[in-house]
Amino acid sequence: MNSVITCALPLRLVISDECLLPVPADLRYDTADPYAVHADFHTGAEEPVTWVFAREVLAEGLHRPAGTADVQIWPSRSLGQKVVCISLESQEGRALLHAPARSLEAFLKRAEAAVPPGTEHEYLDIDQELSALLAEG
Repeated sequence: MNSVITCALPLRLVISDECLLPVPADLRYDTADPYAVHADFHTGAEEPVTWVFAREVLAEGLHRPAGTADVQIWPSRSLGQKVVCISLESQEGRALLHAPARSLEAFLKRAEAAVPPGTEHEYLDIDQELSALLAEG
């Protein structure tokens, strides 16, 4: 049975060392897509901006630098609090966000309780995935 884990995450967009703007985000982990975490960033536009992260990269980024190219994640401190820095880069530009480490860690623990790391393959429906790939082609 599939389950979905969600988390409202109060991010801050880093404009400068002195200027941080709030950017609310909603994280979503679906056991039917066990390797991914979907993040909807509410930027003020009509529709949120959605990014998909590897769950493993988010979890690793809690403790050490992780990711490559367009998504990089690492632990840090901001305003005396532990944060997780999330750097996103696309053709439209680059953004550096601070996520509260405790909230992100709690979300990932709930996701790991639903699908323990290393067991993700057990939650995939290979026939369904293959059908979806063939339908796209």
